[in-house]
Amino acid sequence: MTESELAHAPLPWAYDGPPLRARLRSVPEDFRVEEILGYDADGQGEHVLLWVEKRGANTDWVARELARFAGVPPVAVGFAGMKDRHAVTRQTFSVQMAGKPDLDWSTFPHAEVKILAATRHSRKLKRGALRGNRFMLVLRDVQGDREAAERVLGQIALRGVPNYFGEQRFGREGGNVAQARAMFAGRRVERDKRSFLLSAARSQIFNNVLAARVERGAWDTPLAGEIWSLAGSRSWFGPEPFTEALAERLARADIHPSGPLWGQGEPPSQAEAGALERAVAAACQDLADGLVAARMDQERRPLRLIPQDLTWHWLDGDALELVFELPAGAYATVVVRELAL
Repeated sequence: MTESELAHAPLPWAYDGPPLRARLRSVPEDFRVEEILGYDADGQGEHVLLWVEKRGANTDWVARELARFAGVPPVAVGFAGMKDRHAVTRQTFSVQMAGKPDLDWSTFPHAEVKILAATRHSRKLKRGALRGNRFMLVLRDVQGDREAAERVLGQIALRGVPNYFGEQRFGREGGNVAQARAMFAGRRVERDKRSFLLSAARSQIFNNVLAARVERGAWDTPLAGEIWSLAGSRSWFGPEPFTEALAERLARADIHPSGPLWGQGEPPSQAEAGALERAVAAACQDLADGLVAARMDQERRPLRLIPQDLTWHWLDGDALELVFELPAGAYATVVVRELAL
């Protein structure tokens, strides 16, 4: 399959396709997200940590408006992660207030944004500095086989799902990958946009590798030459022989098979895993070459995503509520896609 065919083909499912049809995001309240930082404000310092609830608002826009309200430059505002616009989300922002008095944040002048708490802190929030996110989703107008859906949900709780990058990473109608190609071919882009396009190119190669492994039934089991990702960490190790000790760690989700976030140098995978990764990268050589030219380093991402504390409830009528936690960088939509179209 060529790279163009891969890009337009639906990503393969782990459980033979979703048993339900349903609507997600009928209203923003059907897609709720709460950020889990993993630590509390320390109560002192020149920054203020704001616990913010936003409805139908873009994270970047909220950050700019917080800066405007506080009378500080946009660079003085930090946040750990981007959150969905078409949702009700709660996340933390930091605002550097050196030499400025505390503000009455309850007067923030936007109805779609509520400042729920404000506490002094010693450091600015940095991108990626969070443990994960808790999701509360409602699927509406549900049609299909509920017994099959219960079985799939049980499998998701036990085995997880393929850890694809979600469609949000690729922009409207997947256009970020095409823009990345244009950038690699010489088109100038703004610095902030450049990072998004590099991420989209890496994500496309990763998704293609993962799709190939799902088709082989090897997204949650190792191939020869596997590189292992440590759960809850960006660390990885391998390749090494698949021992009983590794099998036990895999079974309790301490480690996961991994795929490449492409960059300069050779991927560390070998044998069957390495051959598959190199073949997929060769099928989209312009993206791989562009990432190397941009001096991105080879990194790894887990192929398997296991939602934590997954629960589900059938609501009155034809609605299904899902609640679960995911680590930072994972997408709730790739959990839902295994269940419903």
